[in-house]
Amino acid sequence: MSKFAFRKHVTSLGNPGELQPLLFMLFLVIYLVTVTGNLLIIVLVVADQHLHSPMYFFLGNLSCLETCYSTTILPKMLTTLFTGDRTITVSCCLTQYFFFGCCIAIETFLLAAMSYDRYLAICRPLFYASIMNRKFCFQLMAGAWINGLIVNSIVVFLLAQLSFCGSNIIDHYICDLTPLEKLTCRDPTLFKLIVLLLSFIFTIPPFLLTFSSYICIIGSIITIQSTIGRQKAFSTCSSHLMVVCLFYGTLIIVYMFRDTPTMKHLSKIFSIFYTILTPLANPLIYTLRNKEVHKSLRQILMKCSRALRKYP
Repeated sequence: MSKFAFRKHVTSLGNPGELQPLLFMLFLVIYLVTVTGNLLIIVLVVADQHLHSPMYFFLGNLSCLETCYSTTILPKMLTTLFTGDRTITVSCCLTQYFFFGCCIAIETFLLAAMSYDRYLAICRPLFYASIMNRKFCFQLMAGAWINGLIVNSIVVFLLAQLSFCGSNIIDHYICDLTPLEKLTCRDPTLFKLIVLLLSFIFTIPPFLLTFSSYICIIGSIITIQSTIGRQKAFSTCSSHLMVVCLFYGTLIIVYMFRDTPTMKHLSKIFSIFYTILTPLANPLIYTLRNKEVHKSLRQILMKCSRALRKYP
């Protein structure tokens, strides 16, 4: 088998002839805004020395990851909407899943690192500077990216060893693991067990670290006596908490409840939500709720404005 075809696509949400041009423009705008927003955050973090702190170092990495997310999924979706061709080669499908799966795995580790950073800042402020130094930040980031790449490389390698025969129709909008499993000729039980084991080893620990960090953070915030102090402490982690809830909330719906009758079709819609809309929402969440990012953005815009005035 050399090619797959998507049974589902965003055009199946209604009349393809009527919706295709509209959806193409919609997803093109989403892609451009997502890439622009995330690249803007990366530029701000690199250019502004006031943002050279662990929290913004992690935020810059998250923005880089979200850009990869969108670039993995949306260009193929836009091509399909523009040409109407729903086919994709097996190698391209596996490549798309490789990068898509890597992004998910890396983000679980990255969110855990960001949660630990906020935990130290709020619950252990006296030890924050000594623990969260530049070397440790780079080690956390390297660990997140390396672990994410390793775990999904193993999964894709094992998936590529399976034979695909019979139907070549992918019952999804994107190349995801579950619909690909259903197209294999061999019994995928062993493959599923290995994937489950890898998921448990590489996903549960960062999830537990993220969850326990926020339990401690919320507990510490509650014990703060002054209202202003509580508001200030909560404001430093509220944006990240929203991102964590958005990421894990959609993942749970898509992957844990996908086989229930009610969620079988809704999970596909939610998969679009967390692969396309979450990367769009994250820069908006951080920029709209972060005063330091606002200040840095204003300074950059003022510098650009002054530079343009010099060259009429």
